[in-house]
Amino acid sequence: MKARMKVRMNAPKNAHRITDLQRGIHLLEKIVTVPNRLGIHARPAALLVRKASGFRSEITICLGEDEVNGKSIMGVMTLAAGKGTEILIRASGIDEEEALEVICKLISSGFGEE
Repeated sequence: MKARMKVRMNAPKNAHRITDLQRGIHLLEKIVTVPNRLGIHARPAALLVRKASGFRSEITICLGEDEVNGKSIMGVMTLAAGKGTEILIRASGIDEEEALEVICKLISSGFGEE
């Protein structure tokens, strides 16, 4: 019996598919704004890393010149992304569409905080 994979051909809304010529890979990226009052502090960072770690794709979070692994709690915490900060989320891999959609939705929801 052959394993079947479900492949979605539509990128999440407002996401852009780009090619990184230096690394020779295709990826999806989307800019999201951090809405919660305290920004991405310890609890939201842990939630984000937990979600990102559930995907096989590489997840990268960019803020200005800083670029960190979305599966690294220390990396995400060092961004110190406060309320209103725009961050760029990148996903590259077999489940990149779903990964980008889920992570951007988590951030846009304010991580369940008031």
